[in-house]
Amino acid sequence: MNGTVDTSTSSRRGPLRLLKDPLTWRSAAFLLLHFPFGLAYFVALTVLLSVSVGTLLIWVGILGLALTMVLWRCAAVLERRLARLAFGVDIPSPYRALPAGNNLLRKWKAMAADPATWKDLVYLLLAFPIGIAEFVISMVLWTATMSLVTMPIWITQNRGGYIVVTLAGHDFWLDDPVSTLPAVPLGIGVLVLAMYAVRIVGAAHGAIARYLLGPNETQALRARTAQLRASRARGVDAAEAERRRIERDLHDGAQQQLLAVAMDLGRARAKLETDPVAAQELLQQAHAGAKEAIAELRNLARGIYPAILTDRGLDAAISAVAARAPMPVEVEIDLPTRPPAAVESIAYFIVSEALTNVAKYARATQAAVRIARDQTWVVVEVSDNGVGGAEATPGGGLAGLADRAAGIDGILTVNSPLGGPTVIRADLPCVW
Repeated sequence: MNGTVDTSTSSRRGPLRLLKDPLTWRSAAFLLLHFPFGLAYFVALTVLLSVSVGTLLIWVGILGLALTMVLWRCAAVLERRLARLAFGVDIPSPYRALPAGNNLLRKWKAMAADPATWKDLVYLLLAFPIGIAEFVISMVLWTATMSLVTMPIWITQNRGGYIVVTLAGHDFWLDDPVSTLPAVPLGIGVLVLAMYAVRIVGAAHGAIARYLLGPNETQALRARTAQLRASRARGVDAAEAERRRIERDLHDGAQQQLLAVAMDLGRARAKLETDPVAAQELLQQAHAGAKEAIAELRNLARGIYPAILTDRGLDAAISAVAARAPMPVEVEIDLPTRPPAAVESIAYFIVSEALTNVAKYARATQAAVRIARDQTWVVVEVSDNGVGGAEATPGGGLAGLADRAAGIDGILTVNSPLGGPTVIRADLPCVW
């Protein structure tokens, strides 16, 4: 999951949902308060660049230009974080790797040769005029909203005061609360307009930030290729580990039990004529061993891909896993339709393995499973009130779950402070 929020989709939500959405108010705060940042960037860059360029002939300017470049790259890093906080836009670092070693001149040359450095400069210089436009739009809309909504209160508190409104050449005198009541619904309408404007302007600002502060198409493709290569390798490793587990379970479980059944049957056949009673006991022992082997094979098949998942879907399969857990497990599954088989399978095994770990190590008295859709993702969360301290160490069970999720380009995170609670979350991409 790349963390990018589809702001265009968000802006098509209803007014009530926009009102409740924290992203609306984070965007509004950014558009109002970012203007001083843009002014500071513009003034600082104008002064520093002018002084540095003007002193290049005496070599002092080279050092000043290098320091200015470092400063504006640091400012660009801050802007990426602000974009993520304000608009939910995750902008990866676009910079090329700097040369190793302590040679500052080589590093500065590499920074100067990086196109992302100069795109950062363009963004910071544009932040001033863009910030002015965003500030003016925000102030006009929010001031109009507050003035209209609070007009009856203002008239009530200021006895003898009045407001003159001119419409179509006629003046309307508003000097009492009753005459100003129509301003309240008008102010609510302006509030709705302001919320939509905030989301649209925020989406535009986020798009500019992504274009100028993020990697270009070539860098994005390279990063995507590297990510897919790593995901494929982890998926292969996970499949190999699963194959070894199946071989181990067959060798140590069902194979040994079936061998014991065969030996009991052979001994029973040898004693069938000479000692029928002993042969009968051996046959009963073989029968019991055969049932144990069948149960072992059934459990092994369930571990590969449970039949209930194929027949009845994720809800029934997860409920069955929760019913076998030694502690109460609350299950909440909210999916509009069945996801693809690969997503279902990985979600099932993440929940199954996570609940197994809870039963073995967490000393928890209750657990919860939540599976829901989040745009183009299936979000799987398993939480418990145990002792915490779970880590996705290499070679461990949680690392194996992360490898499973990575096989379809998913992400698994573990939040388990000492003392609990523990929350294991998997974000699995899904095309509905």
